Amino acid sequence: MDKDRAGLNERTPSPERLDRSALSLVPLFEDSDEKEYWHSRPSAERLRHVETLRRINYGREATARLQRVIELVPLERR
Repeated sequence: MDKDRAGLNERTPSPERLDRSALSLVPLFEDSDEKEYWHSRPSAERLRHVETLRRINYGREATARLQRVIELVPLERR
């Protein structure tokens, strides 16, 4: 079977690249200092991390810019 048809092409993130020792599982509602940590980081670093997460989720094709959506809402007269 062709690698591309099997979903094993270059767009599929490699599990060998993920450092699982840097991750931990916690309950969703458990208090953590993660929010404070990210607020303490420079905005450029936060954006780089968002891009990394986007590439993990969507593969190498995530290099396109984020889509901007505009919605027009009629103004009600008073």
